[in-house]
Amino acid sequence: MKIILTSAESLRLEPTPGPLTIEAPTAAQGYSPFHMLGSSLATCTFSVLQSWATHKSLGAEDLRVDVSWSFAETPHRVGAIKVSVEWPSLASDMWPRALRVANLCGVHNTFTHPPSIVVEGKAISS
Repeated sequence: MKIILTSAESLRLEPTPGPLTIEAPTAAQGYSPFHMLGSSLATCTFSVLQSWATHKSLGAEDLRVDVSWSFAETPHRVGAIKVSVEWPSLASDMWPRALRVANLCGVHNTFTHPPSIVVEGKAISS
């Protein structure tokens, strides 16, 4: 699997053999925490679609997932996320089902039903 950083606010996931790789257009572009967030959503979406495709005996070699986001302020955070699925070989009558499957991704559901977050800390005495 390959994750390609397409901008500071977007990425693309493509299936490739071998270990997960992350590519950026330049050495100066880092893999930010927001890219990690987008990567988790892209990987989850891809995985549920690929599993469904296998179950339905559909080819998924040309399946790609793009994730982009925009920021909101006060506080600074991701304010909106867009997931785009590209799957040229998927028949047009299968698209409604594929999109329903994509929405089953657990990361997607985590964003739409946010968990509570508790940050804890403790002093370590020497």
